[in-house]
Amino acid sequence: MTRRIYWEDMYAKEFDGKVVSVDGNRVVLDQTTFYPRGGGLVSDIGKLGDANVTEVVKENEEIYHVVDNPGALKVGETVHGTIDWDRRYKLMKMHTTAHILCSIVNKETGALITGNQINPDESRIDFNLEQFDREKLSDYVAAANAVVTRGVDVRTYFMKREEALATPGLVKLANALPPSVAELRIVQIGDVDTQADGGVHVGNTREIGEIVVGKAENKGKSNRRVYFSLK
Repeated sequence: MTRRIYWEDMYAKEFDGKVVSVDGNRVVLDQTTFYPRGGGLVSDIGKLGDANVTEVVKENEEIYHVVDNPGALKVGETVHGTIDWDRRYKLMKMHTTAHILCSIVNKETGALITGNQINPDESRIDFNLEQFDREKLSDYVAAANAVVTRGVDVRTYFMKREEALATPGLVKLANALPPSVAELRIVQIGDVDTQADGGVHVGNTREIGEIVVGKAENKGKSNRRVYFSLK
């Protein structure tokens, strides 16, 4: 399995990796700092040697780099990789913001998340809420921005699957993972939110800036969609 450098150092911008396989335009490396699409996040993009990485996907726990010039990559050779850092850093800030907002809304209303899409410039979250109060939403955003301003540290660690399944708040996501996953990666945003998560985040909430909520839509009887951006 590919070593996931982005789990060890989410601020790693470049790396060297050995080409394990090239199948069409899909390349597997022995290690990578490219984050694959998943969990509502779009993937990293960047370069592997002379090839552009246009998308990264994960299938059966293997990570595939989709490139535009697979002929430039040879099995057994070491290649230098660089991610589009500006894009990645925006995604890190957006993802941590989503966790903060979701945690606050859940604590205030009991609403669960039915979907999300984390993009560099604008993201969205779907909540299973029957009623939607714009004034209360403003209060939730103010509470989220207070967390940002407070400068809360974000830490990651691993937990045995059985322990995670027995911990309230982690069960839902843990159950969605394959039974073969013995340890789950946990992301903890201070006293604000703790959950099993494989994505990339900032190291401190102060890096986020200011959360700005845009439009809010009704997407069904009990589905409310909220769009947000950062400045």
